[in-house]
Amino acid sequence: MNASKEKFRDFVLDQLAAFGPVEACAMFGGYGLYRGEVFFGILHKNRLYFKTDPAAPESTAPYRERKMLPFRPSKKQPLKSYYEVPADVLEDPRELADWAERAARCQEL
Repeated sequence: MNASKEKFRDFVLDQLAAFGPVEACAMFGGYGLYRGEVFFGILHKNRLYFKTDPAAPESTAPYRERKMLPFRPSKKQPLKSYYEVPADVLEDPRELADWAERAARCQEL
């Protein structure tokens, strides 16, 4: 296991403590983030991505306003329902918890 990947995972989980218990499950060569049964985020290549609702532009607006990109597991496959979390949000546990809460409320149909 890549020590850098584990260190980033642990950092993100610590930052999300105010959001509640979060589990990181190995997937996509990274981790999927769950709060209970709700899959709300992805850790991939030391970046954090949160779920958005493509049918609700207000859920993607904060990411697009900051010019954040969607999760792209391969060059040909962007997943436009997950966007990278800005570094300043990741550094602020309270703000990160707010963004995580919005991500957890996004349910794809």
